[in-house]
Amino acid sequence: MVTPFDLLCLPVGIIESMAGILGDGIILATIASSCIGSKTWPPYDMIVISLSTTRFILQLWTTLDFLISIFYEPLFYKENVFVLSKTIFTFLSYSSLCFGAWLSVFYCIKVASFTQSFFIWLKLRIARLVPWMLLTSWLGSFAAAIPFAWDIYSVHENITAPSSMTNSSSRRTTRKDSLGLIILLSNAGIVMPLILSVVSSVLLIRSLWIHTRRMQSNASGFRDPSLEAHRKAIKSVFSFLILYIIYFICVLIVVFNGFSPLSNGDSICVVIMAACLTAHTLVLIWSNPKFQELPARMWHHSNCYVGNAPM
Repeated sequence: MVTPFDLLCLPVGIIESMAGILGDGIILATIASSCIGSKTWPPYDMIVISLSTTRFILQLWTTLDFLISIFYEPLFYKENVFVLSKTIFTFLSYSSLCFGAWLSVFYCIKVASFTQSFFIWLKLRIARLVPWMLLTSWLGSFAAAIPFAWDIYSVHENITAPSSMTNSSSRRTTRKDSLGLIILLSNAGIVMPLILSVVSSVLLIRSLWIHTRRMQSNASGFRDPSLEAHRKAIKSVFSFLILYIIYFICVLIVVFNGFSPLSNGDSICVVIMAACLTAHTLVLIWSNPKFQELPARMWHHSNCYVGNAPM
């Protein structure tokens, strides 16, 4: 049943999602304009395109799903609709987590200054590995979402069926348990992107911090742009890591039904996930001057239009 708290969370979640959709649209438009006519795309652009496209669709789907669950609650609880919603959400969320982890790994490999042979090997081959990394993420997310399409959550009250239906209920309960084990095993691999993101982010922060301390010791007293850039990079990576962990926890809670649908806890998770996705997108724009050019041009043209408009 829809509660006043759900109606309070609805506009908050929609505003957050719209801001994230706008941010991802800016990123996609910027990269598309720079890659038009190019036969090969830089590995960084490939990762960001995959990440922003997935999040763009995920934010749209989450908003639509939230609206249906509140204003068309009977439709939301229909068996096929609920399963479809869970499957698509799982696929898009897992894809976003994978691409976010690869972005952290790419930053670490390209920016961190480690001299280990394996790290140097990755640095030389990362451009060729990125397409395979992205393809593996798509396939892995699809495989993890498949069990949700088998309708393991459709067995709601069958355990309390009449005695004449005992055998049927027993079979359905066994089916639910076996599929529950399958979904647990198929989704166990989602922990790997979290590990990759945490390890790569910690290594990158450590490398940037060491380099920053060295630059500080050699500073001449004037404001060094390189030093400021390193500090900005540390803040960005740390923000990415915190947002990633919070989003990861919320995704697991929603996917594995930590809260019942439309409960206060479920609504809070939806709002937090939308906030994390949007904040991550805004930090990505803030940390990359290339993504700031399009909003700056739009703002400049809008000011010129307003200034030249007839009174």
